[in-house]
Amino acid sequence: MTAVVPDALPDVLAWLVIVSFVATAALERHDRKTARTVGAGAWVLFGIFWGVLFPRFAFEMKSFVEGALSLAAVPLCVYAGYQLYSGRDTLFVLSRAVAAMGIIYVPFSSVEFLRQWLVELVSYQTNFVIEALGYNPEFTIAKENGYHSAFIFTDETGHSYYTYLVLACTGIGSMSIFGGLIAAVEAPLRRKLKAFAVAISIIWLLNVGRNVFIALAFGNQWFQYFVDPIMSTVGYADPGMVSFFIADRVLSQLLAVVALVGILWLVLRDLPELLTVVEDVAYLVTGNEYDLHRTVRTDGGR
Repeated sequence: MTAVVPDALPDVLAWLVIVSFVATAALERHDRKTARTVGAGAWVLFGIFWGVLFPRFAFEMKSFVEGALSLAAVPLCVYAGYQLYSGRDTLFVLSRAVAAMGIIYVPFSSVEFLRQWLVELVSYQTNFVIEALGYNPEFTIAKENGYHSAFIFTDETGHSYYTYLVLACTGIGSMSIFGGLIAAVEAPLRRKLKAFAVAISIIWLLNVGRNVFIALAFGNQWFQYFVDPIMSTVGYADPGMVSFFIADRVLSQLLAVVALVGILWLVLRDLPELLTVVEDVAYLVTGNEYDLHRTVRTDGGR
């Protein structure tokens, strides 16, 4: 038996986190001592937020990748708060980035017509690509959310495989991350806009491709491998869900991590100012200091 987290708790924590980080950014230029204290609290709240989401990712969504990342984020966020409070002022950049990420993401998660518009836009694009590849699932309204975002594939025996898109399938999370990072650094607007355009366009295309891949893999049962071990480990009652699990929870999510690293490398070419954030994250993870600015300058001079 697992404890059930009230649906409202993550939303309340998300708002508290955003308000705290926005307050930190507002205080930073005028009262750094107070900003450090508020920022440290914001980071601790952020850690609690990820801890609350861990059961949902790991047990409800059965996502080992997201579950592991959310669990790892708990001590990292608390440690970031401690380091900021202790005087590591470069973490103000990452704090501003989190504030901007929330400002970008929350309207789509909280405002119904924005969420529906985005989910249905991505759904129609996903269906367009699926049909262009020669497949013809039933593209219909999802009973779970009322959006035109469901795909139903039916095999020769008449068995149907049903998937539907939600907000997480739109790529808004990844777009918010890069939007927040780009907004947080001090750099010429021209370079920031170029970096933003590169990141968002790549994420959008890759995300539609990801949706197409998952819908086709599940609808056509491409990955019916290790069915019994996966069912017993994950807890699925329907053997057909194994293809969905491998396509989405394993392959797509692992490749998404690789893709985000690659996109970050492309963005860094236009915004080397983001190396400060990378250095801070590397320090939080490893405990070692890195001077990536110097490395980039050295490599660039060869």
